[in-house]
Amino acid sequence: MQRKIIHIDMDAFYASVEQRDHPEYRGKPIVVGGSPEGRGGVVATASYEARKFGIRSAMPSKKALELCPGVLFVKPRFDAYQEASRKIREIFHRYTDLIEPLSLDEAYLDVTEDKQQIGSAIEIAKQIRQAIKTELQLTASAGISINKFVAKIASDMNKPDGLTFIGPSRVEAFIESLPVEKFYGVGKVTAEKMKNLGLHTGADLKKMTETQLVNHFGIAGRFYSKISRGIDNRPVQPHRETKSLAAEDTFSYDLTTTEEMSRELDRLARRVGDRLQKHSLQGRTITLKIKYSDFKQITRSRSCPSPVDDFDTISRTATSSCY
Repeated sequence: MQRKIIHIDMDAFYASVEQRDHPEYRGKPIVVGGSPEGRGGVVATASYEARKFGIRSAMPSKKALELCPGVLFVKPRFDAYQEASRKIREIFHRYTDLIEPLSLDEAYLDVTEDKQQIGSAIEIAKQIRQAIKTELQLTASAGISINKFVAKIASDMNKPDGLTFIGPSRVEAFIESLPVEKFYGVGKVTAEKMKNLGLHTGADLKKMTETQLVNHFGIAGRFYSKISRGIDNRPVQPHRETKSLAAEDTFSYDLTTTEEMSRELDRLARRVGDRLQKHSLQGRTITLKIKYSDFKQITRSRSCPSPVDDFDTISRTATSSCY
């Protein structure tokens, strides 16, 4: 039996929650995160009004101000976003328990057999989007297909407030026409390498054997080989094994002193420790990731002799990784 997979992706989620809760922001270009003085920091999410000026997520505040001097900067309210996400999940559960969250604002749903016996994945996606709009005053876009890969790409095709269905008979042609940049795991470096090999679309990838792709791209070549032929057998996993746990933050200003950095590092370490203990988890390898204002990123990892879950060890290990 072919799966019926829906990928739901909320539209400009953080910004939309702010515009819903604050009428003065509606219809105006706003960004969540960043700094109104351009003191560093980056945009977490931009409203669609701000995106018309070219403002995008992860853009430095200074650049956002240059593109739109009148843009409004809003401080993130993660509690509000988490609460909205919880209510969205409750809507999902009316139709299926096979839900795989990817983040607060997106998830896969397997509705091959739905609770309400509707049968049509398109109809289920319509009802979910309408419930989100009516009950939460937010909009979502949906992609529907026979596997996760195509459903996720489809959800981004008619944003905002859109629905795209790629049926079984269209999957192969759809993937063949995709630029390589759209393939999961293909970043700028890999895309450039592919293009240097004359690989520009899914059709080009499909012409190569799995062995050739593995030779060029390592184990990822196996995935590219299968997905270029429309093969994606990954199930929707509502209870994935936790292999890592993290806490991170994007600051509205640059951290320039050791005191500032230590304070924020302790705060993040405490969040990780609290979450580990809440879920009765422990870990051995502690990784510190830092992204600078020029978007250069470094990571440092250290492994502990035995599994840990306490704030003191996490903070001390992360701090020692800095030096």
